[in-house]
Amino acid sequence: MPSYDNNLIARIQQANDIVDVVAEHIALKRKGREMLGLCPFHDDHKPSMNVSPIKQIFKCFACGAGGDVFKFIQMRENLSFPQAIERLAERAGIELPRPTGRKTSDERRTTSDEIDPNQLARLNSWAAKYFQKNLAEKQKGKAARQYLADRKISPESITKFRLGLTLDEPDHLCKTAAKANIPEKLLLAAGLIVPGRTDKFVNRLMFTITDPTGRAIGFGGRTLADEGAKYINSPATALFDKSNALYALDLARHRIVETGTAVVTEGYTDVIMAHQFGLTNVVASLGTSFTTGHARTLRRYARKAVLLFDADTAGIEAANRALQTALAGRIDVSIAVIPGEKDPCDFLLAQGKDALDTLIKNAADVFSFKWDRLTEQLKAGDTLAARKQAVDDYLEALAAGIAAGNLPPIDTGLIVNRVAAVIALDPRDVKNELKKRIARARRAASYDTIHAENRKAAKLDLGHGLAANAQREILEVILNAPTFLKKYDNQITPDTFDVPAYGQIALILTETIKQNSQPTLAEILAHAESTDLANLIVELATVGEQKANFKARLNGALDAVKLAQKQKDKAEIKEITDQKQFIKRVTENTEKQNPHNVGMV
Repeated sequence: MPSYDNNLIARIQQANDIVDVVAEHIALKRKGREMLGLCPFHDDHKPSMNVSPIKQIFKCFACGAGGDVFKFIQMRENLSFPQAIERLAERAGIELPRPTGRKTSDERRTTSDEIDPNQLARLNSWAAKYFQKNLAEKQKGKAARQYLADRKISPESITKFRLGLTLDEPDHLCKTAAKANIPEKLLLAAGLIVPGRTDKFVNRLMFTITDPTGRAIGFGGRTLADEGAKYINSPATALFDKSNALYALDLARHRIVETGTAVVTEGYTDVIMAHQFGLTNVVASLGTSFTTGHARTLRRYARKAVLLFDADTAGIEAANRALQTALAGRIDVSIAVIPGEKDPCDFLLAQGKDALDTLIKNAADVFSFKWDRLTEQLKAGDTLAARKQAVDDYLEALAAGIAAGNLPPIDTGLIVNRVAAVIALDPRDVKNELKKRIARARRAASYDTIHAENRKAAKLDLGHGLAANAQREILEVILNAPTFLKKYDNQITPDTFDVPAYGQIALILTETIKQNSQPTLAEILAHAESTDLANLIVELATVGEQKANFKARLNGALDAVKLAQKQKDKAEIKEITDQKQFIKRVTENTEKQNPHNVGMV
């Protein structure tokens, strides 16, 4: 992986305010001098992540995650340290020098196992511009522009949403990429072509799919012919997973954070038209079913989700499934149904912004919607199986809501009685059945959390005993008062620390303080490539700051280190003495058994 100059790293760090970067991923609220939000690194229900605009660090007091802006991006986007540098340099518009003695970026792309998300993002950015250029072509883009005009999509929206076009030629993108020296393997990895050098998207209106920061991660294509699937998306890549991505979240997230509400539709044009009318907290689930991944993504920005669906049978069924998923995803959810046979885009054009706004504000509570659906199905159900299915569906939703904490106990009791009355069962039987489903829902909801913890199971070895505790104390002080390192330079060196993690931190401190005698915590963290090490540094700094009394603690810790070293020296001397005694006894016994050394070498 490439390495970058410390001055360049510092420049990139300063150009990316941590509050702005974190706010691109989670909703933040001011609390005193710091910002507070739901931690994206564990299943957080009460805001436990603090972001300090003064220190330029983040710290979760629940799961222990912490670090600077580089570590946040490393952890959030699963990147290496150099990749995080590249990502934030791109965000800040800072051009990185090509590392000397290494392959060019295009050459690096030729090996599939070297392809990383940043490479795919750069390729997607190129592809988005290629698609936009096609759409702007006077003759080749004419039909597509006419289609957009017929759908009342404005030129401003075309630019804002980076709409484009693929030509009615099966290998036009492939040939264009070859002229730009883009390797075929990278195009395959991005899902822009299929094996055999054939374009994946042919004669389609192209929608650029972005992550919350506006980085192009994939594409959706609507056919402009009467053949093939109406819509297709990019396949799953190292950068794109449609079960987690939401269309236009980068354009909607600020308004979502402001209002606390996200409106979710099914179609690209629904979102575009909503934004065009000024409803800018609207996103779409890429034409796929609403997933728990979508719910988790929204939960970082919104307290509530309103699902906006068509009134036809397919729309209602999709809404019902989405509600269930949203409940399991632990987000407050309601549903708004477009009346008649219109989709949100057509409804806006016919009725206007105020009508849709009112529809969203009057969205039905999930349990009211589910109850109405249950009673309707019970009335219509002419078989026992149909009635049972209706009850099962309702109880599953109820269990998911209770497991997610979306339903107070008193409401649960009332609902149980209502269900028992409708299906003519003893309330105790309904309650017992519900308990089983709640337990199952809780196990399912905790699955991701358990596996996330398993992935983090490999912790740093921090040692134990007097020496380890004293070394920890020294670092707690130095991280808060770096000038002590110079004052005690003959007593505190990386060799002072025999706990490997503490030794690494001491080395980072030594290198950082050489450049700046009073570095900030963020400047220290910029020298730590490991996220685990960064978490530890923030923890040590935080605990040390709370303890204060730096000089006395440092002197006490140094005395403890000396004492531990003396004990270690004594133990080693004893061990050596014991070894000598053992060898002496062996030798004496051997000589007794073989006094003339016969056969000895």
